[in-house]
Amino acid sequence: MSLRFAGYAAIFDRPDRGGDVIRVGAFKRALESLGGQGRDVPLLWQHQRGRVIGRIETLEEDARGLRVIATLDDAKLAAALESGALGGLSFGYRVRDGRPGKRSLRELIDLDLVEVSLVTIPMQPLARVHAVAG
Repeated sequence: MSLRFAGYAAIFDRPDRGGDVIRVGAFKRALESLGGQGRDVPLLWQHQRGRVIGRIETLEEDARGLRVIATLDDAKLAAALESGALGGLSFGYRVRDGRPGKRSLRELIDLDLVEVSLVTIPMQPLARVHAVAG
C-alpha cells in the first residue's frame, strides 16, 4: 500500500522544544545542492537510518517552512497516517551557520539537510502532515 502525503518538516521563526528557531532561507543552499527537488533525501521512520519508508517527491522552502511531498510505502505506517493516529514530521540536519538568539534560543541560519522523518512526536509541534491522498 502506497500513500502520498504533504506537510511541513520544519516551520520558520517558531521555537521548537529544544530551543532552536529555523530562519527563512536555512535550507536554500542545501536544496540547491540537491538539484532543487530534494529527491535524494531519504524518507525515514523516526530518524532511523536503516528504516527507509518511502520516497521524497518534492522538498521546497515556502513562506511557512520546509514543505515536503512524499510517498509512504510502509502499509502499517500508511494506515496509521490515514487514520490520523500518526502525523508528525521532522528532519535530520547539520548546522553550517547558527547563532545565539534571544531568550536562550539558537537561530539556525544555514543547514545541511540529511533526511526527513515521519515521527510520532516532532521536535517542532507545528511540523505535521496536512494532506493525505490514497
